[in-house]
Amino acid sequence: MFSRGMSRSIIGLVLALSVTLPSIAFGLGTFAVEHQAQMHCPKDTVVWLNLPTMIWHYKGQRWYANTKHGAFACQNEAAAGGARGTRNGQ
Repeated sequence: MFSRGMSRSIIGLVLALSVTLPSIAFGLGTFAVEHQAQMHCPKDTVVWLNLPTMIWHYKGQRWYANTKHGAFACQNEAAAGGARGTRNGQ
């Protein structure tokens, strides 16, 4: 039904939306690069936000910048959007 290239494009679009929509729904500013997040909120702590679970991780923790569907965000904005910190320190 779809060509191989078209199927890949559709899959790419779905993945992009799955990462973007949660941040739009919660009004969060999410960033692909840590520096961009720090520029957005210079007086706040930058965290890695796992978008599907809405759990954030601090720099130095196991999952910081190391989950499939995540982005950098400001901790205060993430908390206001319903996210929370990890409970096990990872």
